Amino acid sequence: MQVPTVKRGPDGIATLYVKDRPFFCRSGEIHNSSASDLNYMEQQLWPNLRGLNMNSVILPIYWEQLEAVEDVYDFTLVDGLLDQARREGMKLILLWFGLWKNAESMYVPAWMKRDTQTYFRAEKANGDKLPTVSPLCAAAVERDRQAFTALLAHLRETDGEENTVITVQVENEIGLLGTDRDYSPAAREAFDALVPEAVAALAKRNGTWEEVYGPEAGERFMAWHFARAVETIAASGKAEYDLPCYVNAWLRQYPWYPGSYPSGGAVPQTQDLWRLAAPSLFAFGPDIYVPYCADVMDEYATAQNPLFIPEIRKDAVAASYALYAFAEKNAICFSPFGIEELSLDPSQTDKPPMEVMAALNIDPSAFDTTGSKDCLSAVYGLLGELEPLLLEHRGTERLRAFVRHGEYDYGTFLRFANYDLAVSYNPRIPAKTLGSGAVFELEPDCFLLIGMNCGMRFCAKPGERATVDVLRMEEGTVKAGQWVPRRVMNGDEKMSIRFGNMPGACLVQLYKY
Repeated sequence: MQVPTVKRGPDGIATLYVKDRPFFCRSGEIHNSSASDLNYMEQQLWPNLRGLNMNSVILPIYWEQLEAVEDVYDFTLVDGLLDQARREGMKLILLWFGLWKNAESMYVPAWMKRDTQTYFRAEKANGDKLPTVSPLCAAAVERDRQAFTALLAHLRETDGEENTVITVQVENEIGLLGTDRDYSPAAREAFDALVPEAVAALAKRNGTWEEVYGPEAGERFMAWHFARAVETIAASGKAEYDLPCYVNAWLRQYPWYPGSYPSGGAVPQTQDLWRLAAPSLFAFGPDIYVPYCADVMDEYATAQNPLFIPEIRKDAVAASYALYAFAEKNAICFSPFGIEELSLDPSQTDKPPMEVMAALNIDPSAFDTTGSKDCLSAVYGLLGELEPLLLEHRGTERLRAFVRHGEYDYGTFLRFANYDLAVSYNPRIPAKTLGSGAVFELEPDCFLLIGMNCGMRFCAKPGERATVDVLRMEEGTVKAGQWVPRRVMNGDEKMSIRFGNMPGACLVQLYKY
């Protein structure tokens, strides 16, 4: 049995391997309730995903349906989803909607929701109880551990050979809203105690949480306890079936104080504690609905944290970010949320109320699907064909990718062995892709250019007494990593290398005189 795994490839880059082959997740996450009914999935969802050039789908598994009766596990829904995915030729990334979903305990079974004494809630400082089971509730964590472990044991038995499921997200957007930390009696006692020895060693200081972390103590305290709970759950599941596990994070964003976003989640400022407390996780993935998506991707893609994007905006700009994620940031996964809606008329899509988007600091344009399907399908299709070239060139100076980062980002300047390249971005237009692209230096004088809404101009190195010109320019496409030429563009076209809204490709041979 070959279990999917995340490991560093020959180039040193963290990579998901399925059946011992690199797998780039060109994904989409479906709406929260879509996977709760097999008939709905069959009739309303799977048909809407066809034609998007996806190879994987992110969908939830609901604890409340898996264990509706205490200690009785029903895998009917899980098995049905596996069968449907196999018929569609899709891999699955499962969301374990267990104890925590969007900073609440939405999907815990009814028998747990009713027993608030055994499975106690987190509390605000004034004693108000939150709709969130406390991570310090050992009884609740233990029940989640048992259910998650049963799920992974079942997947080992039913999917260990097929590898339909390739990764698992443990919980969803963990943390507490409306408070910096849990003030329940158990949490107060733990907060006032000395930090664990491992935390003291990390912080290089001993004392209580407040003495060690000062104003950040509440968020850090919650990060430690949420991460320890997740580790208990994930490690037990992985002992049954060692699937790669990760968590996602609601971004730390305006107005920036813990509790305005879920306090204790795996944001960059707490990832040192998460990494220490939850070594069974391979990544902390951002959910991105802000206008500055590229900045978030830059922040989360680090040597210690491979970029895994389980949720991102689904407007047309998502296609540009997908190219940047895989070609520049070596992403394992890219996944717009509500992916089934890309096939619908934009007027039919489900958009959060404006007051909700304002309260959560969500960019309303993130939910405008006008033009999204064609753009994302084209980029996903191209990325699939580019995989051999990505594997050959990533991690080297021979591959550079770019995307417009913000309103006042007008372009970029790239340096290669013999030439430099000036890139200019087209102005941003609603329902269109952003200026973006990728450049492969195939030979010192030969470049494969991929672009959207941008222009490119090669120039000589500084101080070099030479003029750069195009020897030959071909438009075409890439199939299985090989260039397939169409027209030769050696006339006026070579005077300006420009790309429009849909991804284009050209092969350019240069010379100097």
